[in-house]
Amino acid sequence: MGKKSVKLYTDNVIEAFYDAVLNNRLDKLHIPHSDVFYVRAAVEAHYGRSFTLEHVERAMRAEGWTDNNSHNEDST
Repeated sequence: MGKKSVKLYTDNVIEAFYDAVLNNRLDKLHIPHSDVFYVRAAVEAHYGRSFTLEHVERAMRAEGWTDNNSHNEDST
């Protein structure tokens, strides 16, 4: 049986990172892709309210976004 991964979502990414380092739990830390931060800033500016990173990332994934295809655009 494989090791299960638990994604910890937080808007305090730096604090979560250092806590994971101190407690030897980097394997359980989820840091969202930079695209998620950019999209969150855009939707917050558009709607005039706050959104969590988790909410934005789930919405992006529901629309078909994956962190694997974020930089595979053809630039020609």
